[in-house]
Amino acid sequence: MTRDTGQGPLSGLRVLDIATIIAGPMAATMMADFGAEVIKLELPGIGDGLRGFPPLKGQKSLWWKVTNRGKYFGTLDLRHEEGKALFLRLVAQSDVVVENFRPGTLERWGLDIETLWAANPRLVVLRLSGFGQDGPYREMSGLARIFEAMGGLTAISGDADRPPMHTGYPIGDPVGGLFGAFAIMAALWRVAQDEREAGEEIDLSLTESLLRIIEVLAIEYDQLGAVRERAGNRNLYSAPSDVYLTADKRYVTVAGSTARTFANNARAIGRPDLIDDPRFCDNTSRVAHVAELDRIFGGWIAAHTQDEAVAAFRATGGTLAPIYSIDQIFADPHFIARGTIATVEDEDFGAVRMQGLVPRFRNNPGRIRWAAKGIAADNDYVYRELLGLDDSEIEGFKARGII
Repeated sequence: MTRDTGQGPLSGLRVLDIATIIAGPMAATMMADFGAEVIKLELPGIGDGLRGFPPLKGQKSLWWKVTNRGKYFGTLDLRHEEGKALFLRLVAQSDVVVENFRPGTLERWGLDIETLWAANPRLVVLRLSGFGQDGPYREMSGLARIFEAMGGLTAISGDADRPPMHTGYPIGDPVGGLFGAFAIMAALWRVAQDEREAGEEIDLSLTESLLRIIEVLAIEYDQLGAVRERAGNRNLYSAPSDVYLTADKRYVTVAGSTARTFANNARAIGRPDLIDDPRFCDNTSRVAHVAELDRIFGGWIAAHTQDEAVAAFRATGGTLAPIYSIDQIFADPHFIARGTIATVEDEDFGAVRMQGLVPRFRNNPGRIRWAAKGIAADNDYVYRELLGLDDSEIEGFKARGII
């Protein structure tokens, strides 16, 4: 095959992705988006479990297509001595390994961190798990709902008089993936500063990632003894701030905590008198009178269509937004103009559309090479071109179930 050398600031970096499902693979995919060569190694004949996740088109997972885009796909059984030896040869040629096995698994296979560093002393290893590499919960399952629940996010999501709510997407996984990609780059920066620097082992707890993004809750409890409760769609630090039903039975959301945004919002609904009302003179006062503001703004919005409400608020610089479903995102002129949804080459469907690159680089932009491929699609590249194996060696490894 012709090697795609990648495009973007990470071109020339090689990542071995031996992780599964979402968080670890997404960390690697973020790097592929910006030019890194990511080689995903899966268990022969079985592959990553995400390959079976719905939604499916025919027998192909569409989720798989996005989460693992831009990678090369090989197979390798790390549990066998021969597989371990092949992996260490690849490690010697790589910069990063991403793994999310339960803590202790790689060690049982003879692939502990010291063995990896013996093969490549400058290697950066990202180790994702539900609860981290140590502690009483280290071997607990790390599924997204588990660490969303125990990381504090679920408890504050939903209405006060209803059970806690998970989001409609396992948000904990991609949050962990983003932390993982950032952590890798932080480690690589240090390694790049001095050729004598050793590599890095990164212990990323996905539960701690969720806890980190709800940052104010910990200090609020520590200093005030307050335990944040569910408040539905209202936020607790500005008003009005809720989700409102429009006359055409669609939804909008309103935000804004500053005097200026409140003034613009008040003008949008034809109520400039609210600006000087002592009940609404500052953010603290507005939060104290949130019920009255919800009545005023909710009443106005209920009498107007979603398009009318959006137009009125945009005319005054107000902070109201339509709540979009995915079809509305595809049709929105701003997203169309920016190419937010990209068309990507795919071996099964010719081309598919998915989210483009985030963020954008002006001078050295990345590129999505292709949607995720079938199992073992690039074994020839991995073993023939990178490791220099000949046909008989490759066939022998296949026959023994190693690749």
